[in-house]
Amino acid sequence: MRIAKYIFVVVVIVAAMAITATLALSSEREEAVSSVQYGVVEDVSVAMPALVPQPRSIELTNGVCRIDSGAKLAYSDERLRPVAEYLASHLRLEVSSDEGAVVLSLDDSMQSEEYRIVVGDGVSVVGGDYGGLFNGVTTLLQLLPEEVYGRVPSYPVELPCCKISDSPRWRYRGFMLDVCRTWIDKEAVMAFIDILAYHKINTLRLHLTDDEAWRIEIKSHPELALQGGFRGGDSPIWPRYGKWNERWGGYYTQEDMLQIIDYAQQRNITIIPEIDLPGHSLCMATLHPEVLCDYVPNTSRAFGYDTRSALCPAREENYTLIDDILGEVCELFPSEYIHIGGDEVDMAQWQRCPRCSALMREHNMESTEALHHYFVSRVTDIVARYGKRVAVWNEATDGGPLADGTRVYGWEGVKESRRAAQQGYSTIVMPGQYFYFDMKQSPREPGHDWAAIFDWSKVYGFSPYGVGFTAEECENIYGLEASFFSELYASHNPESAEYLHYQTFPRMVAFAEIAWVNTDERDAESFYERMVAHYDRLDAMGVAYRLMPPKVEWVDGRLSASTTDGAKLYYCIDGEDIERVYDGAISTSKPALYSFISHRGRAFSPEAAVEAHFRTITPKFDISSSMPESERFTFDKAEGYGRIARTARAADVGDWVMFSFDAPVECRRMRVATGNFQLPRYTFENGYVEISYDGLHFERVGDIECGGLVIEAPERGVKCVRITSTSRGNGAEWVSIQPPTIWPKL
Repeated sequence: MRIAKYIFVVVVIVAAMAITATLALSSEREEAVSSVQYGVVEDVSVAMPALVPQPRSIELTNGVCRIDSGAKLAYSDERLRPVAEYLASHLRLEVSSDEGAVVLSLDDSMQSEEYRIVVGDGVSVVGGDYGGLFNGVTTLLQLLPEEVYGRVPSYPVELPCCKISDSPRWRYRGFMLDVCRTWIDKEAVMAFIDILAYHKINTLRLHLTDDEAWRIEIKSHPELALQGGFRGGDSPIWPRYGKWNERWGGYYTQEDMLQIIDYAQQRNITIIPEIDLPGHSLCMATLHPEVLCDYVPNTSRAFGYDTRSALCPAREENYTLIDDILGEVCELFPSEYIHIGGDEVDMAQWQRCPRCSALMREHNMESTEALHHYFVSRVTDIVARYGKRVAVWNEATDGGPLADGTRVYGWEGVKESRRAAQQGYSTIVMPGQYFYFDMKQSPREPGHDWAAIFDWSKVYGFSPYGVGFTAEECENIYGLEASFFSELYASHNPESAEYLHYQTFPRMVAFAEIAWVNTDERDAESFYERMVAHYDRLDAMGVAYRLMPPKVEWVDGRLSASTTDGAKLYYCIDGEDIERVYDGAISTSKPALYSFISHRGRAFSPEAAVEAHFRTITPKFDISSSMPESERFTFDKAEGYGRIARTARAADVGDWVMFSFDAPVECRRMRVATGNFQLPRYTFENGYVEISYDGLHFERVGDIECGGLVIEAPERGVKCVRITSTSRGNGAEWVSIQPPTIWPKL
């Protein structure tokens, strides 16, 4: 017993001595590590980093550079303090103007926006100018663990020893954000600027005015924003696209906008304002009807609401108003260019105006396009007096040559972009079929489809030479721009950035690559691998990007799904609102009952399934209504499926539309709607839906949302469906009627 106690005591003493020695050794190691705040760890193999955009040149050298939390970040020039502070906020390092582990500097021999990175015994980032240095910083962030995007790096951090040299293909790599149709507040705009900056986008064009709203404070005319920044409720501006039953919106004070401009400038982004004239001016005209043409319109179809949207170019006082507005805009924004619109003008209004006719005779104008040219020229002169140049949409060139220095944005298509370049204009190429990110990404997803339906792969496939630009035309391309018009955002939870992110990413990743990399040779497979690797960074940025739809197969009674982007798969059973984790093939004789979706961080995919799951039927039906039908868009247009019909006026309280089927329709789901196919516009803004199984007796099944309703699991065959309006008017002169969408029983 005594021997056992003795052995126990010895063991305890030896263990204590060992622990003491270990702690001492550990302390010595910690002291040694803390004394070396950065340096090279050699003989560590590293993979080529998956960078987007791909740099022009990257060479891996031996090992990794390890940086500890006690390291410093130094800059060589006081002009670089903003970018140094930007990087320091991500790395949580102390900023120094002396020396450090990370050194930022300039090299005047380099080109604008060019940069060079050397990672070895420390990190050197050199730029040809501020923009070049910032571009280098965004690449440096991609070399580091993705936690830096959340500004919570875990030290020590390691990055591969390498040498990178890089510069952009296009001087202008832009994005247009429509804040009119859907209000996007200052904080949300700044958050989106952060994401754009990570991808080397250097211009953000803000679409500040349109028919639906006025989003920028004009101190000489405060009513434009105070009233025009809101719609619905007690606002004189009619609600659209959702939010019909409240006063909704907002605007940027000039102080707000200065904060946005400063925030963007630190991130190498220029803010260009757009004040859309002379069309798209319904909001201004509602507040100032004196800007419109001199005739009395028939407003009976819209219950007295004047839907005219074009300023009268023959009213001299309009140019005084425009001078007031643009004078403040030019002073507020440091950008060289002010975008003045010039698109989609309803010139039929000018054709009815005696003032316009007199002006055309006075100046020997033979067309309203010439009148448009007159207006644009007058506004160009106003902007020039304030030391700025104008940018316009491509239609503004139709009436004749514009002033030297005018920049043209080719949105309607490749042909229009090429024509602007042929005419010698500094051209921003932004054809809708490639770069309008409000378009659908597949046929069953949200978005418009008037330009095209496309995902990231079509964006990545764009090149000027590939779509027909000649070498001479390419000389006049100043850059590329992607865009997001926000009509549909208002009805997709605009309090969250999710819909904006889903529509723009990863298409924006592909856009950033083609706008930066100086080659037309593309390897989509290789790019996709880099893009998927980049998803970890997007996750860390908090981006709710779109994943590719899962691949679904049904073979030998087994239903399987797979993804290529590391996302987690889930499945749903039709008629249930539950997502179940997919962990293997499902044995079933009814594959159409199942649909699949994938999630990763905030990202998610569209629904995927076998084609039978999405199949719809087209039983014969007739449309009847308390409202007369349009002479041009008659009810039989919708009765044939695939097109819409229109009424001859807007709806009043109690007006109705009814779908009557030749025979009762058995189905699992039916959607009926007013309004356009992809857009809640020209709708019943409020109302309810009733169904009848015998054509005589009706029962209410729900209130409409965005003009329509999905009727789930009718009890038996549906004979009639009736939609009844409970509100008056919709800010337009008609109601659009869609054919029903009907899913058969499975």
